[in-house]
Amino acid sequence: MYGFFKQRLTVDVSNRSFQAEALSDTFLRACMGGKGLGTQLLLDNNPVGVDPFSPDNHFVLALGPATDSPLHGSCRHGIYAKSPLTGLYSESYSGGSAAIAMSRAGFDAYVIKGASDRPLWLEISDQGVFFHAADDLWGLDTFETEAAIRKKVAAKSPGILVIGPAGENCVRFAVVKNDGWRVAGRTGMGAVLGSKKIKAIVFHGAQKRPFADLQGLKDYAKQMLKGHKDHPVTQAYRNHGTPMMVDILNKAGGFPSRYWSQGVVQQRENINAQSIKDRCQPKPKACRTCFLACGKSVQVQQGRHQGLKLEGPEYETIYAFGGLCMIDQIEEIVYLNDLCDRLGLDTMSSGNLAAFAIEARRRGKIDLEIDYNQPDQIAALLKKIVLRQDVGGLLAEGIRPASEELGLEDLAVHVKGLEPSGYDPRALKGMGLAYAVADRGACHLRTTFYKPELAGLIDPDQIEDKAAMFVDFEDRCTLFDTLILCRFYRDLYPWEEIGNMMALTTGEEMPKADLQALAARVTDSARRFNLREGMRRRDDWLPKRLLNEALPDGRRITETDLKQLIDDYYRLRGWLDTGQLQD
Repeated sequence: MYGFFKQRLTVDVSNRSFQAEALSDTFLRACMGGKGLGTQLLLDNNPVGVDPFSPDNHFVLALGPATDSPLHGSCRHGIYAKSPLTGLYSESYSGGSAAIAMSRAGFDAYVIKGASDRPLWLEISDQGVFFHAADDLWGLDTFETEAAIRKKVAAKSPGILVIGPAGENCVRFAVVKNDGWRVAGRTGMGAVLGSKKIKAIVFHGAQKRPFADLQGLKDYAKQMLKGHKDHPVTQAYRNHGTPMMVDILNKAGGFPSRYWSQGVVQQRENINAQSIKDRCQPKPKACRTCFLACGKSVQVQQGRHQGLKLEGPEYETIYAFGGLCMIDQIEEIVYLNDLCDRLGLDTMSSGNLAAFAIEARRRGKIDLEIDYNQPDQIAALLKKIVLRQDVGGLLAEGIRPASEELGLEDLAVHVKGLEPSGYDPRALKGMGLAYAVADRGACHLRTTFYKPELAGLIDPDQIEDKAAMFVDFEDRCTLFDTLILCRFYRDLYPWEEIGNMMALTTGEEMPKADLQALAARVTDSARRFNLREGMRRRDDWLPKRLLNEALPDGRRITETDLKQLIDDYYRLRGWLDTGQLQD
């Protein structure tokens, strides 16, 4: 079987040791790479019920058979662990160029266990693992950390993963960053590294992944570029990036705003893609193997943040601060985005928690100077969260424990402890199913089901038979995460193309039925992890507010709607009606 080094590396930071172990063809055929590999390694190594901050919570980095290949959209890595935010299965992905260096160190997966008694950074290469003291780096922001380590490493083009002060202080929604602005943002993977006292991990090497047909991959990549460089999808991402969704979701009435009480905002024209183009001079920026160039390097042109540079802001950041917190100027969203990047905070959880805090203050539950459209007050709260000062210490624990402590469970919007993304399920009912059953909590990326609902492939209000299309989308997205490929190529890589890429990388001929079976195995593995950690059907549900409160235009998703969607989904997955697996 091609596409793999057939090796995993286990690093124990408690005793400063490491060991390479073989991965068999049988094992890899069953789970493939990326999500399948990372999930299986968690199942095999994590003790049941382990505390997320325990040394025994394994931090797994996994690559796919497409990594370091000519395939467009293939420069991504996955991170897997038990989430400190949800207490359940966690996955998070990032692009940039780090995956290439990770691959060239010569392994398909890196399993990091144990905990150090003092700050350190790891240097992993095809020559071994080196443990470096990081006392001088502890306390630095993410940009400072990456710059300092780059000076320490002699290797050309190293891949550098870092955490910021949020990760050091085990804020439960801390991120892992690479390549300056690339972020594995959700579920608190930065906090897991912080609990192990790991400030950074550096990869480099000269190993080349063996492919079944390297020339075929090169030819295929050229063909895809030629056929799709001017595709409408390509032009949309290159010209506008993800902020184009601000206008789309406002038009659809599903742009979550004023902490999930509205579906549109009046300030749309001040925070959309056009506002970035008019006031921040965006320049397209692509990951290493990509022609979409969805990223945007921006620089604020006027006002108090003049000169501030950033890659972003992405749609989800704009929704979180511009929608939920009602910030009405794109420059202020850039400012808050930059602050989160430096501190190492997930912008989506940060915006959700800031808006929750605003509502908590309005209800007299917390004593805090904060309100809608007050960026400086929100920035001050984010700093308190990172330092765990005052109410910031409570919010650093995440939305679920914070809402329970304040008696505001009925106000809080989350699934399994993770806040939803910027697609209101009352306007897009398929996203209600997506949030409810996603293995890592309320996630839009497990299916990206907003795509068919917004594109008119299926009526957003439809309930009957919706789960069938949903499963098809979820299976394909799961395969993207096993290869690993960028979600934004979903319109360019339909089922037959996934089969082609699987054959070119691994040498395995897999018709759609076999690909679906692989995706189902991976989905079942993540489900198995959650079930053994105590998750039950009642956890596959939406928060009360989204079920009990209609949007101002009257649209809603009912408990009956949601139950039918989940029942249909379970049936199609072959699960029991209790949510348990058949085996």
